Amino acid sequence: MFSVSQDFAPPFKLISPFFILGSFFYLASVVYIFFISAENISMLDTKIFGFVHLFLLGFVMMTIFGAMAQLVPVVLEVGHFGVELFYAIWPLLLIGTMMMTFGFVSYPMLLPFGGVVVLIAMMIFILEIFLTIKKVKKFNLVMKSILASNTFLFFGVIFGLVMSLGYSGLMEVDINVLLRSHVFLVVVGYIVVTIMGLSVVLLPMFGLSHGFSQKPLQNALNMVGVSIFLVVFSSFVEVALFEYAGYALSIVGLFTYFYFVQSIYKTRARKEIDIYAKSLIFAYFSLVASLLMGGGYMIFGFEPLLLSSGWVMLFGFFAFAITGHVYKIIPFLVWFERFSPLVGKQKVPMLADMLPQKSSSAQFIFCAIGVVVVAVAILLQNDALIKGGASFLLMGSIAFVRSVFYMINYK
Repeated sequence: MFSVSQDFAPPFKLISPFFILGSFFYLASVVYIFFISAENISMLDTKIFGFVHLFLLGFVMMTIFGAMAQLVPVVLEVGHFGVELFYAIWPLLLIGTMMMTFGFVSYPMLLPFGGVVVLIAMMIFILEIFLTIKKVKKFNLVMKSILASNTFLFFGVIFGLVMSLGYSGLMEVDINVLLRSHVFLVVVGYIVVTIMGLSVVLLPMFGLSHGFSQKPLQNALNMVGVSIFLVVFSSFVEVALFEYAGYALSIVGLFTYFYFVQSIYKTRARKEIDIYAKSLIFAYFSLVASLLMGGGYMIFGFEPLLLSSGWVMLFGFFAFAITGHVYKIIPFLVWFERFSPLVGKQKVPMLADMLPQKSSSAQFIFCAIGVVVVAVAILLQNDALIKGGASFLLMGSIAFVRSVFYMINYK
């Protein structure tokens, strides 16, 4: 288990906007679902592009960037190179996300401008992380994963900007050739690799796990890294063998990662199944379900399987992995800044006291039901059912926003 130091943590006022905006974007993404028709849904539908960018940039990236602002210096035990740069990242990411979403929905000319704004936000983040990593003298598995994931993000954003120029008509480019590279670099290369790398710190820390082997995680990261290279390479040489080999290797790598997570779970000392544990259990079983459906698509070629796989990966795995950690990270940061100076002087709350039990439970139940219902609706291509699932998700996302404000404003 890694040692974690709080000596280099940035102020919470720098991080809180990322979590607040992330929760609102989560809610906005759910509202967006009501305007999607399940009967003629397609991977190349511009409304789907808008939805995916709203969710990934607005919720996933915004929340991860906020968490990384805290976790990178804490885990690496070095101060940020320029922590003030994070004050510029969230406004740029906010503006860029909105412009890209509206660009996909109604105004294609907004896409290159939104892409440039997102690019600037991402480049500031990547540069700051790289310069912070440069101060570290000894590299470990977490360091390597952070370095790799941010490198993948760099190239993924570049491909995305080129695609936005082509989509708006400002540049001649084959969007279909770059699409899978962009998706794989950002979704698998950055988001998945970041989650995998930080798992070796966060899961043992919150579960009090000891005595597990990191070898499965190392193997999983290697396989996922090679799979990303194969998929990107296949975009330029147009050899289907490389593409499908990359997909297959990524599936094997993520199953290996699931085995690693199981080993941490089995060695944990904290047996309580709280909202954090429930969220992660749902997240990782969603990951398995997504991989199985993705494998099914590779065999049968039934597009709803691919769409449902992507849905479960986004709202099942990513969303629950992130919201589960938010319920741990925000109370800890608020307690450390607001109450730790009072220890020994007056009574201070426990971390469990800062968690809104009712709204967090409501978020888990409603969102879990919503994810399953929408997944079935996509497979059946049933529009009424997708609206029903979205209604459950709406209730859950409202509860999540309420929980975030409750934890941030706890006194």
